Amino acid sequence: MTNPPTTPNGQIIVLEAGRYSAGIATVGAGIQSLRFGERDLVLPFDPDLVPHAYAGKTLAPWPNRIDSGTYSFRGAEYSVPVNEASTATALHGLVVWADWTVAARSANAVVLEHTLHGQPGYPHQLLLRAEFTLNAETGLTLVVEARNAGRTAAPYGVSSHPYLTVDGAPVDDCEVAFTASHVLMTDDRLLPLELKETAGTEFDFAHPRTLGTMSLDHAFTGLPALWHVTLRNPATGAASVLASAGGTGGSNWLQVYSGEELGRRGMAVEPMTCPPDAFNTGTDLVILEPGDRHSFSYSISAG
Repeated sequence: MTNPPTTPNGQIIVLEAGRYSAGIATVGAGIQSLRFGERDLVLPFDPDLVPHAYAGKTLAPWPNRIDSGTYSFRGAEYSVPVNEASTATALHGLVVWADWTVAARSANAVVLEHTLHGQPGYPHQLLLRAEFTLNAETGLTLVVEARNAGRTAAPYGVSSHPYLTVDGAPVDDCEVAFTASHVLMTDDRLLPLELKETAGTEFDFAHPRTLGTMSLDHAFTGLPALWHVTLRNPATGAASVLASAGGTGGSNWLQVYSGEELGRRGMAVEPMTCPPDAFNTGTDLVILEPGDRHSFSYSISAG
């Protein structure tokens, strides 16, 4: 018997609720598409092709990057594979190309699960669960839960990598708005240098303003307890909005990338629990003791 063909994205699970529809890829627990009526809220990718620039992926057990793929934890030295040659860093964790298992599904929700077994450089056992729920009023919500099922403490961070779009309009023409008191300045390898206040600088988006030709690939912090990022097309008034919460265990960091690798047709808005290179700096790094659980969530809706 001939096996059916597979794709780089595994299954695409279609969800519907009211005027919202979404496609969820089992590979990488990713958001393949999200629409409100006929309008794209995230930049979709072809289900039959490898998504470029980590579009839609769930990022764990670390978001962003680790310098040279090396770090120390509780007196031991570890090395994970470097997968971005241009910066010599280990980018976006270990599960973006894993095919997650469908544990439950309905017309408007799907639960994906993945067991991250110990491996060289990360010898820990994590049970990961990603629940995507589509609501006719509030749009798409993603909750990612992790449980340390092993016998040793594990360093941990998590994020997600959707590219917000306003139906494909160039981000140059869109207004961007979010509140963050500080921005993390980086070197030419996108590794941390220092935190700077955003007030009165080019990184101040507290009031909506057109992005223009500004290039962004920066982590922001000093976020409100409940925060949101709005990408709006002033020509139509339509907007895409990503919302999350800070506080203990929350999304206290936000990476914003102006999407050059995707032709600036979408803006990556990545809620993160920790900043770049947290496995080395320890900044907001979550430590999961055996049996500990961690939960992370955000939503995307039409504005």
